[in-house]
Amino acid sequence: QVQLVESGGGLVQPGGSLRLSCAASGLTFSLYKMRWYRQAPGREREFVADITSYGTTNYADSVKGRFTISRDDAKNTVYLQMNSLKPEDTAVYSCNTLHVSLSYWGKGTLATVSS
Repeated sequence: QVQLVESGGGLVQPGGSLRLSCAASGLTFSLYKMRWYRQAPGREREFVADITSYGTTNYADSVKGRFTISRDDAKNTVYLQMNSLKPEDTAVYSCNTLHVSLSYWGKGTLATVSS
């Protein structure tokens, strides 16, 4: 079955950077659009970024210019490079894909931005 496993979260100071990874298995990774979402404490889950199988990217306005999504199809992995982090970026970040009309989620990785 499809599995998504995120890693790379941690504690970082404002202005710092983190690189999140999401390793996928159980699907022909190169064919699928991959997405990153986040959920901050007490808030709804929100879209962060996505990347198509062709490499076309899309970002939420709140992260545009600071975050970069990329993929390595040879490693079945999607990345989220997060720069110029702000305290309001603190959240659990999860990756997502749609496969055979089903939506799959990883368990997420926590990124905390605090001094």
